[in-house]
Amino acid sequence: MPANEPATTLGEDYSSEGAAPTTWSAAVGGMTEAEIFWLSTVRPEGRPHVTPVLAVWADGALHFCTGPGERKAKNIEGNAYCVLTTSTAGGNDLHAGLDVVVEGEAVRVEDEPTLLGLAEAFEAKYGSEWHFDVLDGAFKGAAGSRALVFRVVPVTAFGFGRGETYSQTRWRFDGEG
Repeated sequence: MPANEPATTLGEDYSSEGAAPTTWSAAVGGMTEAEIFWLSTVRPEGRPHVTPVLAVWADGALHFCTGPGERKAKNIEGNAYCVLTTSTAGGNDLHAGLDVVVEGEAVRVEDEPTLLGLAEAFEAKYGSEWHFDVLDGAFKGAAGSRALVFRVVPVTAFGFGRGETYSQTRWRFDGEG
């Protein structure tokens, strides 16, 4: 988890006159409520790969899971840097909502206490159909399938506010980005 609040700047060239930067707490609230995220990774030969995932915000990071044989897991094995994107209230409406983009490194979560907490968080957010047991450093689904769990701590994040005014906010953590 980042030790400090991020440095927050408004991209004035890309924001409406009079717009204010979105607060990090508003972005976190949006990510907490959002159900679908888009995960962008890079294939070994350099082509991009984007796919929807479910994610939970916990301990200052986004967490998602995937089967070990899936393309996104293979991509992360070769290059752990990724981007998670979501839209909050308003969805794809041009005149309402907030889009949040989080850049960071996907790191495997394998310790049982953390996995148990994340399994509870997934079920609390998405319902009992997303119940996971924890076995051998991964989630185990109802059908017995194994899912690796990854944590993405934000390095840089962006917020694109839509509504009466449009805003582009950049959050930088620990001087990165």
